[in-house]
Amino acid sequence: RRMYEEEIYYFYTCFSCQTYRGFILFLTFLFYTAYHLSRKPISIVKSELHKNCSTVIRPVDLNITDNDTWCDWVPFDQDNYQTLFGVLDNSFLVAYAIGMFFSGIFGERLPLRYYLSVGMLLSGVFTCLFGLGYYWEIHSLWYYAFIQVMNGLMQTTGWPAVVACVGNWFGKGKRGFIMGVWNSHTSVGNILGSLIAGVFVSSAWGMSFIVPGIIIASTGILCFFFLVEKPEDVNCTPPQYHVSSISNTSPSSGVVEFSLCLMFAKLVSYTFLYWLPLYISNVAHFKAKEAGDMSTLFDVGGIVGGIMAGLVSDFTGGRASTCYVMLIAAAPMLFLYNYIGQKSLGITIGMLLVCGALVNGPYALITTAVSADLGTHESLRGNSRALSTVSAIIDGTGSIGAALGPLLAGLISPTGWNNVFYMLIAADVLACLLLSRLVYKEIKGWCGPRLRG
Repeated sequence: RRMYEEEIYYFYTCFSCQTYRGFILFLTFLFYTAYHLSRKPISIVKSELHKNCSTVIRPVDLNITDNDTWCDWVPFDQDNYQTLFGVLDNSFLVAYAIGMFFSGIFGERLPLRYYLSVGMLLSGVFTCLFGLGYYWEIHSLWYYAFIQVMNGLMQTTGWPAVVACVGNWFGKGKRGFIMGVWNSHTSVGNILGSLIAGVFVSSAWGMSFIVPGIIIASTGILCFFFLVEKPEDVNCTPPQYHVSSISNTSPSSGVVEFSLCLMFAKLVSYTFLYWLPLYISNVAHFKAKEAGDMSTLFDVGGIVGGIMAGLVSDFTGGRASTCYVMLIAAAPMLFLYNYIGQKSLGITIGMLLVCGALVNGPYALITTAVSADLGTHESLRGNSRALSTVSAIIDGTGSIGAALGPLLAGLISPTGWNNVFYMLIAADVLACLLLSRLVYKEIKGWCGPRLRG
């Protein structure tokens, strides 16, 4: 009877811990979906802040001056509006990149539940303040830039904390696939952010920020009451760590090479994140909402790409090689999208899906499975919170590229969109080159046993 009771207790404990793992995976997915959801509105609203006023019906009872920019939102009614949009993007992204290097340190030393909760609440506040500029009729670039800086700093609380939390609960098995599925929160957040912002953009663009701000603040409250940081907190057994090809790589050199690769991969991804709706609006002549909805296809492709990258890297054991192949394939696809992507609706949809998969697949793999592999390396096994710092270093370096991409797009786009795409293709090629040594080591590892045999 005692043995029977022990078996029942063991089964109940395992079932309970598996339930907790699924719950934590869902919660952290929800949290980072909210982070990305609140970042997306600015890209949707751009085409409303400065648009072709000749296509807008002028209200009869409105006494306005007769000029080509009467319907634009000051200060974005100027000829250099693309540069001003670049200022807004970089106010957020530079603050995010700088803050990320410190965020990992705080994430190691503070309770993750409190850290995430406060971060999401404050992100919600600053997102709402940007939207309130519409209702308060604020026309100062400095106001919006300051809000973007503060929001960028608050958003750095998210990534190191959620990766560390998932790393605490999941360590054994096919981590690439699990994290590939989990990392779809990035694309899901972008899609939801686009759709929510698109509902209000043409009528009252302030609500395009206020609603996402309320959503992320609400998830912060959920985090405070329901997040369980570690298995030990609920009497569950900590996971054993999966050994991948990166285990044979020095963590310091691996972090450097993957970080620099991510810098250029994220440059491409974030340029699409912030500028794709405006590009579609300008080139295909779609309205703001239609362009925003169409841009979500890039993120749908990103979901598939992230999952496929995880599956392939688990099967082959080659994280670097998987990223390399996808980045190599992305370069010609970006070229083709620019030249034939607007020929028909079917081609546009197909090209956006393919480009999204190839661009976001490596980005997703590096920020999740690669970060987890390096953060739980044998040489770091003594530090249970090392994953937070490693993920912050990798994503922080990547965020430098995320800041440069939209800035360069703002500066280059007045000379023609072709030049923007040439810049993105060059970044993809550089990302590949930075992984060359790791790819060579992986291929050598695959071929070595056969050559010896």
